[in-house]
Amino acid sequence: MNNLKPNEKLDVHKILDGLENYHPVRRGWIWRKVSPQKIGDFQFEQVSPGLKNFVALPSARNIGNIDPQPDAVITTEIASGRFEDDIRRMRMAAYHGADHIMVIRTAGQSHFDGLLEGTPQGIGGIPITRKQLRAQRRALDIIEEEVGRPINYHSYVSGVAGPEIAVLFTEEGVSGAHQDPQYNILYRNINAIRSIVDSAESKMIMAYAGMAQIDGAHNANATARDAWKVMPELLVQHIINSKFSEKIGIKKENICLSTVPPAASPTPDLKLNLPYAVALREFLSDYKMRAQMNTKYMDSSTREATVTHVLNLLISRLTSADIQSTITPDEGRNVPWHIYNIEALDTAKQAMVGMDDLLSMVNLSDTGYLQDKKREIQERSILMMEEIIEMGGYFKAVEAGMFVDSGEYPERNSDGISRDIEGGVGSGTVIERDLDYLAPVTAHYGYNNVEQYNKEFIKDPSKLISGCTFEKPEMIKFIDELDETDNVYLRMEKTEKYRTGKLIKPEVEWLGDGTVVVDLFFPTSHRIAEAAAIETGKKMNLSNVEVIHKEILHPSEGTRIQIKGTFDFDIKIDELVLPEIIKSHSEDDVINYVKLNPIKVVAGTAGNDEHSVGIREVLDIKHGGVEKYGIKYEYLGTSVPIEKFVDAAIETNSNVIMMSTIISHDDTHYKSMKKLHNYAIEKGVRDKLILIAGGTQVTPEIARKNSMDQGFGRGTKGIHIASFVIDKHKEINSK
Repeated sequence: MNNLKPNEKLDVHKILDGLENYHPVRRGWIWRKVSPQKIGDFQFEQVSPGLKNFVALPSARNIGNIDPQPDAVITTEIASGRFEDDIRRMRMAAYHGADHIMVIRTAGQSHFDGLLEGTPQGIGGIPITRKQLRAQRRALDIIEEEVGRPINYHSYVSGVAGPEIAVLFTEEGVSGAHQDPQYNILYRNINAIRSIVDSAESKMIMAYAGMAQIDGAHNANATARDAWKVMPELLVQHIINSKFSEKIGIKKENICLSTVPPAASPTPDLKLNLPYAVALREFLSDYKMRAQMNTKYMDSSTREATVTHVLNLLISRLTSADIQSTITPDEGRNVPWHIYNIEALDTAKQAMVGMDDLLSMVNLSDTGYLQDKKREIQERSILMMEEIIEMGGYFKAVEAGMFVDSGEYPERNSDGISRDIEGGVGSGTVIERDLDYLAPVTAHYGYNNVEQYNKEFIKDPSKLISGCTFEKPEMIKFIDELDETDNVYLRMEKTEKYRTGKLIKPEVEWLGDGTVVVDLFFPTSHRIAEAAAIETGKKMNLSNVEVIHKEILHPSEGTRIQIKGTFDFDIKIDELVLPEIIKSHSEDDVINYVKLNPIKVVAGTAGNDEHSVGIREVLDIKHGGVEKYGIKYEYLGTSVPIEKFVDAAIETNSNVIMMSTIISHDDTHYKSMKKLHNYAIEKGVRDKLILIAGGTQVTPEIARKNSMDQGFGRGTKGIHIASFVIDKHKEINSK
């Protein structure tokens, strides 16, 4: 299983088998190493070692299929609700450059007051359980070996069960986690004292495990009415979080600020967001920056989300982000789908590589607006911190509603979140430890009287019991499943037919969900267009049809609509007619062959066919046609008589005839191919000529059946034709 091949599916059954005996092979967060290097023809400075197995960007096909990896760790967030299906998504993500897999908890899990067991299905995320963590970490062990790079695994330590979760994460090899007491206090209404105490315990455990800790300060700009006005507060929250974590024992290099640009275009994006990013980096340069795109303003447009993402990535490059989180462009309309996880990863990789070494070419101005605004944000944050101290500290400030106020400090709008120090979830549950208190466990925070039993074990209390679960994972009690009606085995049983390799169905979220997306345009108002779109989906025999995006192109002239729906039938793989693989050589190999073996082509459209665009695309150098590789051609034009193709080839001493044929009425394309073949025989040159037919109605099989040497259909590029031609040319010359 550990020697998984790219053409071999990950078997979830094998992942689950013997899971009770699996334990993680390592703990802790692993950063990428900067490794300036030449990749292909290009020198890169802000890159890390490449992957053993990968999927390159589509554009890479024209530049040697290179796949440079940026220096920053790149995140993808997984949140389908079915961990068994997310395993496949993790593998896809790793091939596209992700080395930080962030598993989103099911809705409201931070409200839970204990740990879950088993693997129930989640809503808006995965129920975080021991079995789910263990299975996914085991899968990632295999995947990271396959891609040749460590992969960090991440979730959330929050709620009143935070310390228990931290223990669970350490036991199961989780590499990083969100942990922020202010998040608990402000957004989950957990008692402030309880939250701080729980956080101290959790952070101590995370420090022991070498986890990267990410804070949640960005929630302020996601919650405040005018997010761009809370920038001073964001600095204050980050400062409090970071110093608290540092004092408890987390290494500076593992303290990560979750920095999110507060604004998004069509505001003056960079004028608002860049000074804030510079102010934050300058104030807190000892720590790591985890950059996440802004989601507050996301709508259902994936295009708009991608533009915001790229603008945020520019800021990441200008301020040297250490972790680049990727929010999927469909986040504004649904739980992220497979395709959009990958789109976001590719966007981040492409943009960051494209901006490689940016700061060696451009300088951030040290005078003017940028520096003035940066200083203003910093001064406002210092004033806010001073007021918090004067008020009597953090708890008093929270009671007074100082945080998440949409006024730009010191301006106040009195709409901040206020919490009673004596109230909230878990109030009155913090109890002072007795003098003889003892917890013989590793990484325990606070007063712990080990001395009463053995002074030698003060720094290592678990030795009193010969080690706890951190040192002896065999002590962990593994509970497989508790719910007889909702568990992984039942879910996989329902989709097993899609795991056998005999049946297939499109999917966007779960195996076999049968969901498809249809892009439509209607020349009418948006209300009529919405109704028409739903009716269109129904007439296409889709079920559960719903509009997921609408975009008014003009109030009366037109509306773009995207719908999703499901279909119930399965596709039998054994009955599919697979398209023939078109082989292509490297560009250099083709060019070098043609230099030594000149090749000439006559080309045109046949009979009464006036369609010339396609054949010109595969001829002209402008579009990567055969001319690019040194192949000369004589273009005969459109509506060329069949006889003229052969006569022209003889007159010009050409090796190849390329005949384009689009019209299929009365099987005209078939007849033209046979006629060309027969006339070449009649002229005594068939064995010397390479006959190629192309067009939208042509396939390799059809062409060969009708006496052509080869056929090329939709999607054909010049390199495909050139590669075939040189192979056939070699064959003819060897006879």
